[in-house]
Amino acid sequence: MTIDWEKRWQTGQTGWDLGAASPPLTDYADQIPLEKRGIRVLIPGCGNGYEALHLLQNGFTNLTLVDIAPTAVENLKVRLDTGMPGRQDLLRAICTDFFSLEGEFDLILEQTFFCALDPGQRPDFVRKMFGLLAPGGTLAGVLFDRDFDGGPPFGGHAAEYAALFQPLFRIKTLAPCYNSIPPRAGSEVFFILKSNKLAPA
Repeated sequence: MTIDWEKRWQTGQTGWDLGAASPPLTDYADQIPLEKRGIRVLIPGCGNGYEALHLLQNGFTNLTLVDIAPTAVENLKVRLDTGMPGRQDLLRAICTDFFSLEGEFDLILEQTFFCALDPGQRPDFVRKMFGLLAPGGTLAGVLFDRDFDGGPPFGGHAAEYAALFQPLFRIKTLAPCYNSIPPRAGSEVFFILKSNKLAPA
């Protein structure tokens, strides 16, 4: 299935957009010690980048955001210029296909990107995340714990996520999300995965 995400942005079909940062992600980021907020953070499928702006406002200094839709990336750049002038050097916003992205990151935050992908791409998603994370890196975020008619979004459940991630990641947390926004309460799981990748000898 091929989805024209740029057309959706241009026509305002952005029902996934919360209008604000996702509480599970910001609460998780707020627990990272101040002295570690220089880590390399990636947010794929960043959309309007609310979480990134929260991170910038709270001492994170090395953010990379990726979206396949040019309009989303341009909107984000305008918002950054307007809301946080002089901070552009702390954030890179890239318009590209996530699966062509290169680099190495210490933390990747997931928020409504996984569910936008056709389920047939999920094994590719896992392998790409593993490839992008530094040894001992962390993949964290929220996933839907429910089914949908059609998609996107595409649903799923904790047991299938565990089976998908376990070959390449150590699951630290995969549990019902206690701080979802009200419309999604009871239908999300929060997860923290650690990469099994070994550092070069």
